[in-house]
Amino acid sequence: MSSETSTRPRLRAVMREGETVTSLELFFDLVFVLALTQCTTLVAVHATWLRLAHAILILAVLWWSWVGYAWLTSVVNPEEGAARLVIFAAMAGLLVAAISVPGAFAADALTFAVAYAVVRAAHIALFLLASRENPGLRRSVNGLAVSTTIGVVLLLAAAFVPSGVRVALWIAAIVIDAAGPYFFGADGWTLVPGHFAERHGGLIIIALGESIIAIGAGATGHVDAGVIVAALLGMVVAGGLWWTYFDVVAIVAERRLIRAQPGRERNEIARDSYSLLHFPMIAGIALVAVGLKKSFGHISEPLGAVSATAMIGGAALYMLAHIAFRWRNIHTLNRQRLVAFVALLVLLALDLALTPEALVTIAMLAAVLTALIVYEVLRFAEMRDRVRHLEPLES
Repeated sequence: MSSETSTRPRLRAVMREGETVTSLELFFDLVFVLALTQCTTLVAVHATWLRLAHAILILAVLWWSWVGYAWLTSVVNPEEGAARLVIFAAMAGLLVAAISVPGAFAADALTFAVAYAVVRAAHIALFLLASRENPGLRRSVNGLAVSTTIGVVLLLAAAFVPSGVRVALWIAAIVIDAAGPYFFGADGWTLVPGHFAERHGGLIIIALGESIIAIGAGATGHVDAGVIVAALLGMVVAGGLWWTYFDVVAIVAERRLIRAQPGRERNEIARDSYSLLHFPMIAGIALVAVGLKKSFGHISEPLGAVSATAMIGGAALYMLAHIAFRWRNIHTLNRQRLVAFVALLVLLALDLALTPEALVTIAMLAAVLTALIVYEVLRFAEMRDRVRHLEPLES
């Protein structure tokens, strides 16, 4: 009997080989697209400071669930063995969480929390399966399981308390999720650096896609000259956000991750630069999308304080994340982007004071991003050419 038992195939996870992002990972990200759209729509439908705060908190919770799967699929091949079924189960949970976003702080609070719990439970279960023969990874996963469980319990508890306490419990859950990896160490994790960087770059593209969708969703009336100009300026804004990340930054960051010593050094860079600092980038792009979506309903009218803060403040948050990203990776200050960040804050103050037409607000934001890009292209032409045309490094 014992001999038969020992020869039975066990439930297993197939380790990743290669750096190519799989089709199932891209499919998983499509569900996250819905969650992101739900967060921007939550604010755009009726822009209030409370809804803006709720949307950011919801996006933060969903972000950390996505981050967990980015780490997981850099260890496990999601299309082989038991992983495929677990990923589909997680997608189902994420889908339910996404459609519950509008009521996540109201009638659907429990539904959202339970769906989120399914997503995180599937993640931990597959990681435990993958770490069977890797004691270092198993210790890290056990630590992650503790912080994840605490966060999930807090969100479940939040469904049964008054609204003020609910917000506090959500904040606590997010802080524990973000801080957990700093307490149980970075030594035990493993990742494929090229794959890991590509996954996060892909999510930046998804967020930028939401900005483009926001332009189309907002332009629902007659397409006159004003709408066309606003759409083109919105495209300049989205393109500017794309350029500031993918032109050089993404390339340098990926090479830094590849060059890092496997183990603690590489894992800490991945944790800080990607898991942590990519969130304000994603949130900033989502906030810009909120402003764009609101703009197209009333091009010739002021955006309003909440929507203007979302759009210009979102771009400023995105720029600040880039400054921190460079500091973490190569320990130098990006002065021109710091100037752009300050310029965006000044622009926001002026917009709130003068309340110009939405078209003017979009134009000013586009002008700041364009000026930054033109300066960088001209000022760092030779360096930029070397970075962009250097042969890719092997991991």
